[in-house]
Amino acid sequence: MKKQPKIAIVHDWLTNMGGAENVILAFHEAYPDAPIFTSTYEPTKVPLFKDCDVRTTYLQNLPKPFRKLHKFFPMLRVNAFQKLDLSEYDIILSSCSAEAKQVKKTRPGQIHICYCHTPIRYYWSHYDEYRKNPGFGKLNWLIRLTMPLMVPPLKKVDYKAAQNVDYFIGNSETVKARIEKYYNKPATVIHPPVDVDRFEPSSKRGNYYVAFSRLVPYKRIDLAIKAANELQIPLHVLGVGSEYSNLVKIAGKTVTFYNKEWSPEFVKFINHELNNAKGFIFPAEEDFGIIQVEAMAGGTPVIAYGVGGAKDIAIDGKTGILFNKQNVKSLVSAIKLAEKTPFNYKEIRKRAEHFSKANFIKQIKNFVAEKTS
Repeated sequence: MKKQPKIAIVHDWLTNMGGAENVILAFHEAYPDAPIFTSTYEPTKVPLFKDCDVRTTYLQNLPKPFRKLHKFFPMLRVNAFQKLDLSEYDIILSSCSAEAKQVKKTRPGQIHICYCHTPIRYYWSHYDEYRKNPGFGKLNWLIRLTMPLMVPPLKKVDYKAAQNVDYFIGNSETVKARIEKYYNKPATVIHPPVDVDRFEPSSKRGNYYVAFSRLVPYKRIDLAIKAANELQIPLHVLGVGSEYSNLVKIAGKTVTFYNKEWSPEFVKFINHELNNAKGFIFPAEEDFGIIQVEAMAGGTPVIAYGVGGAKDIAIDGKTGILFNKQNVKSLVSAIKLAEKTPFNYKEIRKRAEHFSKANFIKQIKNFVAEKTS
């Protein structure tokens, strides 16, 4: 009987819940005996990992205030991942939008498969955007000053690590193209997992729209708010982040905020919102955008900026409306068109099921088996 290969799962950090963390949970479900290696870990912020074998780098041993500062020093994470000893594992399965790909193969026969959420955005595809608005509040001036000095050598280190990856998986067609452009490596597309079974679409829709994301600059929730102000439509804004106070200042009377951290109770609230909403507004340019699929799983049509992952997810005119310019005028036109479009919530739900967790796990296991047989 052939011996089963030993697998190690590697992730950038486990300090908050998001789409990338759902990928790791799906990896864990596919390979329950595989330990999860990560730079730093905050168990109270990611309670769904409480039963997982999570192992950290030396950054976890820093005093808590300094541990949080590691995000300002990418080379610390590079060094921490490079020092991990993964010699006992036959397959390294990394989930990466930052430095997890820096882990090293240390013996012949090891295979590194990287599930790439995107080549690091602030080095490659979105450098100018991040330099203009880094998202660090009062420290923005410092980041703008240091980026031209820090980024060129960091890009070289990132590119070198990518060359040591055996197989890349991109989470969307857009990310596949970026991997091929910036890393000169081929990639296969496997869309991320979505827990569509959480949602039960209501046949009677509410009169409100939802915008839900981290409230940070590039998510462009300001566009959703300004469009709601202009059209005087009810908009529920869900999420937390550095832009919260700025967004509150521009919000009109029809905009309501639900500024809550992740919790089981908040998840139930999200489910209710997306099962009943009239529409979901997604103004960001996102590499994939799992929340769009979650909205569709609740039968809610998505009104999305038609670039990046939105093109993989929504079918324009059937499961949502795509708008082509990232500005208020284009979004307002899309909402007006959505108001006149007779969407079928069952058809929208059916499209979402294409991105189910079960489908993702099946594709990942087939890919790993094919590349390691």
